[in-house]
Amino acid sequence: MINRPALVILAAAAVTTVQLEDYLFILNPPLHRVNGSIHVVWIPQPLQKYCLGKTVEQCTNIDYCVRTTDQNVATCRNLGIDLSRLPKYPAGMRPRRLLSIIYFQVAPIQGFDKLQKFFDSAPKNSLDRLSTSARIKARIKLTRSADDDDFDLLEVLAVPPF
Repeated sequence: MINRPALVILAAAAVTTVQLEDYLFILNPPLHRVNGSIHVVWIPQPLQKYCLGKTVEQCTNIDYCVRTTDQNVATCRNLGIDLSRLPKYPAGMRPRRLLSIIYFQVAPIQGFDKLQKFFDSAPKNSLDRLSTSARIKARIKLTRSADDDDFDLLEVLAVPPF
């Protein structure tokens, strides 16, 4: 018997990348730890109205409860909203879940100076909760795989007021 090494074939997960424009929420970074950092959050459209006025952590929990098959977990019990009213995300939703990134002043993003100026001029406590008055219009690169979505901020197109 000839001993041959096992041949492992990994099916490459289909990865797609698309550039698009959308609105992103701007927040203080968690615990305000790093000076010059800005928390950028992309929230699926059907979820946005449930997240306004909430922290990103609360919105992340709501997002989880929309996507989970078992809403009878601790994360979903104390949301303060009726879970039966939460919409299911339609197929092809962009993004498929709440996504967020913390950017720093050295980020190589076109128009980041506009974002930094908006962030620096906003009353700091106004950026602790999600608000339509703290959104930017941005050009985004969405990378989608079978397992997850990811995004990069390519360009800040507009900052409030619009």
